[in-house]
Amino acid sequence: MEGVKRYAVLMCAEDSDYVRNKHGGYFGVFVRMLAEEGERWDMYKVARGEFPEERELCLYDGFVITGSCNDAHGNDPWVHHLLNLLSKLNSMNKKILGICFGHQILGRALGGKVSRSPTGWDIGVRTITFSSSSLKLPSNLSIIECHRDEIRELPAKAEVIAWSEKTGIEMFKYEDHIMGIQGHPEYTKDILLHLIDRLIHHNFIMESFAVETKLKAEMWEPDTKAWQKLCLSFLKGQL
Repeated sequence: MEGVKRYAVLMCAEDSDYVRNKHGGYFGVFVRMLAEEGERWDMYKVARGEFPEERELCLYDGFVITGSCNDAHGNDPWVHHLLNLLSKLNSMNKKILGICFGHQILGRALGGKVSRSPTGWDIGVRTITFSSSSLKLPSNLSIIECHRDEIRELPAKAEVIAWSEKTGIEMFKYEDHIMGIQGHPEYTKDILLHLIDRLIHHNFIMESFAVETKLKAEMWEPDTKAWQKLCLSFLKGQL
């Protein structure tokens, strides 16, 4: 249909039963945050090898890359396929918003370095500080975090626009069409608490650490509305 804005979510994670039943999967979570009336939103399960055809790329106004349990510095075949796709989209100047793993894989696709964080997991609600003077952004915002990898280096053309006490590159922008956010603007606190339980179950974190993290998370609220506005401004506006 002529004139209909079209966006794609590049799904890098598998839905848990909980998120599928309560939120319509992670696709549902992103659509709730970013979709507006009259738009078309498609999903490609890239972690399962589902990618858009090259001839379809020009049909999209923007792409969103989700979080993942996989490593953005890993060498899974689908990760390399995704890196190739991102290079192509970058050359086409397509709008791309990367979240958590999506932020990291964008950094890698642009020639940066991604690795395990030397300070370990960051899970909970964290305040990040904006450092950019060229953008109209608040001085800081709270966001839900759940990661143990981070971007360590970015190419010179990329601008770091936010940092935290834990992570040096919380957000970056590359030219006018690429933005990465290390935290999860799309998450609700119940998703965070559910993920903490899954991390304990899979022995990724100690139970004592999880209990402390849950208690801290209960005390802070993420700035959900402000993040929604920021993401919409980037994906569809002039940010």
